[in-house]
Amino acid sequence: MSGQGSGGNVIAALCSFFIPGLGQLLQGRLLMAIVQFVLTGILWVFLLGWIIHIWSIIDAALFKPGRS
Repeated sequence: MSGQGSGGNVIAALCSFFIPGLGQLLQGRLLMAIVQFVLTGILWVFLLGWIIHIWSIIDAALFKPGRS
């Protein structure tokens, strides 16, 4: 995938909008996908999952391939 603002990042951000961590999974970042998915699930119990959900979307949209 190309850098920030690329079509791939837009698709990844849209995927993370629906399922937190799915965009990171599409970008090949398995560990970050698992972290965001699990944290969102845990925090939704306390009605704070939206914080990680938004972080997941922004992280997928701003991802640059040379950086982890």
